[in-house]
Amino acid sequence: MSFGNALKNFGVVQEALILALMLVSIFALFYVDMDITYKIGIAVIVFAIVFLATLASSILRQEKETRKNT
Repeated sequence: MSFGNALKNFGVVQEALILALMLVSIFALFYVDMDITYKIGIAVIVFAIVFLATLASSILRQEKETRKNT
């Protein structure tokens, strides 16, 4: 998943929260001794949160442009 164009839509706070979520998930996946099923679950949840945040940000930006044009 490329964050090149997606992170441009985020505000500073949203971008910081997403990056913090990524860092915490990487720490949990590689440095914490857990069962592999928990690690897979954490990775899936983090991916879903980042994907949904990107999608929501894009939809909000498109709606703002639509309202501006009408």
